[in-house]
Amino acid sequence: MPNPLDALPNLPRDTAGPVFAEPWQAQAFSLAVKLSEQGHFTWKEWAATLADELKSAAGRGEPDDGTRYYQHWLQALERLVAAKGLSNPQEMQVRKEAWADAYRHTPHGKPVELGTGSPDQKPSRS
Repeated sequence: MPNPLDALPNLPRDTAGPVFAEPWQAQAFSLAVKLSEQGHFTWKEWAATLADELKSAAGRGEPDDGTRYYQHWLQALERLVAAKGLSNPQEMQVRKEAWADAYRHTPHGKPVELGTGSPDQKPSRS
């Protein structure tokens, strides 16, 4: 059975598999894989959406040097999640702002935590 990751030729990888420069990149990668495994979209849909994001970036003149690959991955994921009705851009923006507020108020070396509850709830600062 072919590896679905082979459909992603620009995926940064080494001999052991995908490589990530930041934890959020691994999380975005995992989320795309998990949502596909759960049947929210096919891997073929995912690869086509990511390819479209990469093509758009090239059209804007962004360099194809791999430094922004996972930013494109995240944009593709957000686009597909919205298209499938799993979330919407407004909900995702509220969550991004909550994370930004949480990490700005988290002491260095401590894990960033969001409050439990609705996405518009202020994060806890305990």
